[in-house]
Amino acid sequence: MGAGVTKSAGGGKRRRRSRRSSAAAMSEINVTPFVDVMLVLLIIFMVAAPMLTVGVPVELPKTAAQALPQDTEEPLTVTLMGDGAVMIQTTEVARDELVNRLRAIAAERADDRVYLRADGAVPYEQVAQVMGALNAGGFSSIGLVTDVGGPALDAQE
Repeated sequence: MGAGVTKSAGGGKRRRRSRRSSAAAMSEINVTPFVDVMLVLLIIFMVAAPMLTVGVPVELPKTAAQALPQDTEEPLTVTLMGDGAVMIQTTEVARDELVNRLRAIAAERADDRVYLRADGAVPYEQVAQVMGALNAGGFSSIGLVTDVGGPALDAQE
């Protein structure tokens, strides 16, 4: 079988494009760069979000208590490390200037709530001393931070 050739009805003439149609603005939106930027931002936030938590690594004791409700103001966190060092947020503070630093912070804050994070290996005497310093510094609402999943003392679980 052979291939057939047909002629167009226009008699072989080609139509000319008008200059006006080729110079018209594109009315379509190219979303590819927008999607690329959004994906990069998503990756950046996924990587940065875990780093935003207040963090001094401490091995917290486990209890059966539930988490406290969150407030609008960022909570003040005091951490008692396993080696006895005291940290306010992420800054290490000497024990003899702890009360003065806490008084200065309490004067600037509207909320008197503070969270105490203590390593599970720290003796209770040191925890009680830091709690006394927190009270002397102007914080009357002290919350002890623990991990969930510890033993329940009522044996109902």
